[in-house]
Parts: sequence; structure tokens; C-alpha cells
Amino acid sequence: MHTKYIFVTGGVVSSLGKGIISSSLACLLKARGFRVTIQKFDPYINIDPGTLNPYEHGECYVTEDGHEADLDLGHYERFTNVHTSRANNVTSGRIFQSVIEKERRGDYLGKTVQIVPHITDEIKRCVKFLGNTGEYDFIITEIGGTIGDIESLPFLEAVRQLRWEMGQNCLCVHLTYVPFIAAAKELKTKPTQHSVKALQELGIQPDVLVLRTEKEIPDDMRRKIALFCNVSPDSVVQSQDVNSIYKVPLRMHAQNLDEIVLRKMGVPFEGEPHMQPWFDFIDKMDSASETVSIGLVGKYVELQDAYKSISEALFHAATYAGRKLELVYIHSEKLTPDNADEKLGAMDGIIIAPGFGQRGIEGKFVALKWCREHDVPTFGICLGMQCMVIEFARDVLGLEDANSTEMNPHTPHNVIDLMEEQKNISNLGGTMRLGAFDCRLRPGSKAAEAYGTDLVRERHRHRFEFNDSYRARFEEAGMICSGENPGTHLVEVVEMPSKRWFVGTQYHPEYSSTVLSPSPIFAAFINAAIAYRNETHKPTNG
Repeated sequence: MHTKYIFVTGGVVSSLGKGIISSSLACLLKARGFRVTIQKFDPYINIDPGTLNPYEHGECYVTEDGHEADLDLGHYERFTNVHTSRANNVTSGRIFQSVIEKERRGDYLGKTVQIVPHITDEIKRCVKFLGNTGEYDFIITEIGGTIGDIESLPFLEAVRQLRWEMGQNCLCVHLTYVPFIAAAKELKTKPTQHSVKALQELGIQPDVLVLRTEKEIPDDMRRKIALFCNVSPDSVVQSQDVNSIYKVPLRMHAQNLDEIVLRKMGVPFEGEPHMQPWFDFIDKMDSASETVSIGLVGKYVELQDAYKSISEALFHAATYAGRKLELVYIHSEKLTPDNADEKLGAMDGIIIAPGFGQRGIEGKFVALKWCREHDVPTFGICLGMQCMVIEFARDVLGLEDANSTEMNPHTPHNVIDLMEEQKNISNLGGTMRLGAFDCRLRPGSKAAEAYGTDLVRERHRHRFEFNDSYRARFEEAGMICSGENPGTHLVEVVEMPSKRWFVGTQYHPEYSSTVLSPSPIFAAFINAAIAYRNETHKPTNG
């Protein structure tokens, strides 16, 4: 069959969950045997989110091919088990950059370069790129931002054109918000009506409406919305708040969203989607009665989206272990030797979060020293692993001034140093060590036991590395380098065999954890935390 294109737009307010709706629809279509991928078009001018502060845009997700992407791509992968790539996330910056480069080369033969047709044609080319590979039956495209935003207009104009060019091979899903006014005890449909009207003024008629709501929307109200928005009544679906994003696909299927889409696009279907593994996960999640408490030490704890992939990977692992996850965010800037007992003592395990820069770094050293001395299961990721190395060098090896050259370029003991190939780089965007690389694990190590193999492939996002000239001193003192890149011999994993579970990874295993394929090393960490909880006889009820 011809590749089908589904566009997902949002109205009324931002952060309604377009990514979750897109992921849920993709999950259902994939469970019906279709080949599906999702892409995100973001209207900001940055080339990618790699140079954005997490406070601006949340977590920067990394694809296997080394693209720094919007955090929604993490949801796409977690819901579908399908790897994304550079082609799955396009920003206005990428679009404008490509058009300007073509203009500079003379590709437009002296014509005046304009938003229409040149920018919109480039958007359309990017929309259809994955479809042209022949690998997918459905391409779901989420348009970032909210209807009415100035910066979204070129993307919506491109959608309008594609809607007419593709006919039945194109469909538009519009997500809106139906607020509940507590004082009046009423749901209000006017915001949805105005949102659809704004979309219609741009030449786009939505085929399906998904209504985000806190309260059940009565049938007569849905019929009213359908009437005022020119949408068939059976194509108005509600997305009522649930206690887990992983229940949204089941809620959408219960309202026939996948069947509505297939029917409108002329795609034959029969039976039910194969969702049993998903049901099994939900059953484990709902039936868990005992708790595992994990403390996450980082500097962006006010914004939990900054650590979205980590929190989801922990949740996957805890669920499969039959536990409820109690994730406690601990601000590294506020952690001191005086309050470490109070803030860390109740935890079953500690995650030392990734990040960049000096801010909050000393608190991470405090946490690591406390965890090492109290033998609490500890997992350091990227900068967290580098902090493990620095703290060990200072406190165990006696190298008091040990540091990373990121924090102190003049440190006499650069146990973490800038990679050789990074030393002459001046542009920051897209120039780190990015994407998936092989890692050879030492047989018998905690890391090898976790993965059940000696060779793994995980994703990276960093510039600084363990300084190999210190390797022998670390190993003699009890911190082994249990994983390395087989080609470059760069150290990827460190651990302390004498401890219950004290492991650091230079890579980011959280990026590859999905609902149906949880990260093995996160699972091992959670199991170690549960064993520690049982051993110390902490209360088990949530």
C-alpha cells in the first residue's frame, strides 16, 4: 500500500500531550502489524536542542545515529520499540539552514527565495523523506507548538498543501483541551471550537479530534463539538487524564482511535491489535504493592523533564521487578556532608545524574563519598560516572586536586580529560561524541552480568573521557575499568567489585529503555536496590 501520512496538531494550550497521543496511535498501528514511525517538527530556530538549556526545553534525547533530538522522540521509541534518527526530528532552524545553503549554491537559479514555496517545499521534502524509503506504512508527524503561534505557520501551510496533494493518504488529528470550570461545575467547549476555527482559517480541516480532559465528556457534548467543528461524531475522541502515560494507548483503543484512522484512510483491518505484552506490563504496574526508593542527585531537579529518560528507564525496571518506583529528586547544590545522612539515608539506591558544567558538582561528590562508604547501590551516568572517578581519585588515591578539565582546565590530576579529537572544536552544536558505539565488557563484571553478554551497544553524549594514563592506579586501588570501546579503548564503564553495586557508565543506557525492552543495566541496578532494601529490613509497603 502507499505510505500514509498522519499529522498531529495541538490547540488551546501547550503541553497537552501531542507526543503521547502520537506515540499511542503508533503503538496501536504497530500492534496491528503495520510498519510505523513518528517524526517531530519543531518550530524553533535552533538547529537542534543540543545547545538548549534543559530549563528551556527539557531533556535532549539522542538517537542511535547521533542526532540530538526533542524529548518526544524518547516517547516515540519507548512506545513503539522503533529506533528514530536524524530524519525523525526537524526544526525550523534545519529547514531555513537547508534553504539558505541551496540559495548560496545557486540552486534556485536567481529566483527570489520565499516562505512559499521554498520553505514549505523543504518542509514537505522532510515530511516525505522517511516515506520515500519504502520502510513504513504510516508516518505520523507531530507539529510542535500550538495553533496560533507565528513560528508554526510555515509547517501548517505545508500540511495544508500535503492534505490536498495526498488525498486519502493524508489525515489530520487535532488535540485540544476541554477545561472544567470548578466554580460552575461545567466543562467548556468554546476553546476547542476556537482552536478548530483557527485551524480551518489556515485551510486545514481536522479529520479526528482528540479532547484532553480531566472529566468525562458526555456524549451530547461530543456531538456538539462535532457539529461546530465539521467533524463526524464518531471521530471525536476524549483523552481523559490517567495515572500513567502507558495507559493512554489502551484508552485510545477503547475509543477506537486506531479503527477510526484506518477506516478514514481506506486501510482494511480485522480483529484486535496484539497488545498482550502491553497489558502484561500494565498488570505488573497496577499490581505492584511494594516500593523501591531511588534518589536522583542532579542540578535540574526542579524540572523533572530534564531527566525524563532516566525516570522512565527506572520505572520500566521497577515495574518488571514487581515494585512501585518512589523516585526522590535531590538537588546536588543543596547536598552537603552535614545533611547527606538525612537526604540519602532512606534511599535504596542512588542515581548520580548526567549534566554539564561546574554547578552542583560538589554535591555529587558528597553523595558519591557517602554512598561508597555506606555501600549503597549507586549508578553514575555520563558526568555521574566521571564524578565517581574524580571522587575516588581524591578520597582513595589521595589526589586532592583531581578533577575534570571541564571544571578546572589547569588541574594537576586530569583524571577526566577532553577527548583528543575535541580539542580543536570551536562550535558547540552537534560536535560531541554522539550516538551508539560498541562497548566490550569484562567477563564476570557487574556490567557484564547485567547485560548477560560481553558486547553491548549504547548511546553517548559527551566530550570528556576517563584519562587512560590513570587506569592502572585506579584498578590497583579497587575501581576497575570494566567496559571499553573495542576500537579506541576509551573507558566506558567503571565499577567497584568490593561494593554491592557501584557502577558508572560513560554512555546513556536510559535512551534505549522501552516498555517492552527495559534497559538491562537499569534492571540490575533496581534489583540491587531491592536486595539492599530487603537486607536492611526497610518497610516494603508503598
